[in-house]
Amino acid sequence: MTTGTVSAITGMRDDPVNLQITAPIQPGNSGGPLLDQAGNVVGMVVAKLDAVKATRITGDIPQNVNFAIKGREIIAFLNQSNIAPIISTGSARLATEAIAASAASFTVRIVCR
Repeated sequence: MTTGTVSAITGMRDDPVNLQITAPIQPGNSGGPLLDQAGNVVGMVVAKLDAVKATRITGDIPQNVNFAIKGREIIAFLNQSNIAPIISTGSARLATEAIAASAASFTVRIVCR
């Protein structure tokens, strides 16, 4: 688990489905939950900016430009799939360690081969 902030409320080219986040992500993080400070799932990590390509175009090395699908999009997908999501409204700010412990209880790795 890493920490970061929402740096834009839209994705690449103002895509309204995604958020731009600063949390560092690595290959294999796609599909992982994006959590708020209360430990609520508010999105799902999906992509990172291609730093090599961006550097060629801009001449600058971008740092921590990553993207997550917004929670409302996930809820819509689940509803369309006849899966009733559990909506949590927890608002008490938790320590990062507490959020990580909570996330470990509902996050599993799925490997497709």
